Amino acid sequence: MCISRTNCSPPNVCSPKQKRVLCVGGGDGGVIREIVKHEGVEEVVICEIDQMVIDCARKYFPKISYAYDHPKVTLFCGDAFKYIKEQENHFDVIVSDTSDPNGGPADVLFTYSFYEDLYKALRPGGKVSTQGECFWKDMKLITGLMKDIKKNVPFESVEYATTQIPTYPLGQIGFILCSKPLDEAAPNKDFTMRKMAKPVPEDMKLEFYDAEVHDAAFALPVFVKKAIKEALE
Repeated sequence: MCISRTNCSPPNVCSPKQKRVLCVGGGDGGVIREIVKHEGVEEVVICEIDQMVIDCARKYFPKISYAYDHPKVTLFCGDAFKYIKEQENHFDVIVSDTSDPNGGPADVLFTYSFYEDLYKALRPGGKVSTQGECFWKDMKLITGLMKDIKKNVPFESVEYATTQIPTYPLGQIGFILCSKPLDEAAPNKDFTMRKMAKPVPEDMKLEFYDAEVHDAAFALPVFVKKAIKEALE
């Protein structure tokens, strides 16, 4: 998790059918801030291992962290790898906003065994969006993880999407998207267009994401498409 990345939301994974949402990491509160904007969401659980991150975000970044006070949000401060093992058939959407796998506690979240637990925690039709690293420097990690997921976890589809983050190394970050089943190539246009077409409260306005940005997230460079295709064949 990195506070400087919180203006980035994963491709729109919430729809009126997605009522229970889990956020893994994302202690600054940026992801849950975007999740609660979806009218169909009834319950949001955020599982963050570092209480200090939460405290600092609430103190110094109130415009990012204010969703901690939203009535739909419940905080669980602890190890997400252990927490997710205790869940079964509970969540409709899981968003994982984690640190990079650099020899720390986030390493285990980049293994297929974690995705096995995510799969078990999802209800039928559930969706997962996870931090998918930078394809300019982490292509081996990305393709290896996607291959392991495809081989070992019965998700109907495993996809990769991308967006630009100026403060992230090399300015790009990806998302690994899995589902039972997946329909991520079609954004929830009703939500995005309707919300931007009429006056809305200040905290509901979108300044980055819309349907065209969503479509563009799946327009990958040729070398990325080729590497992923070869890994998943």
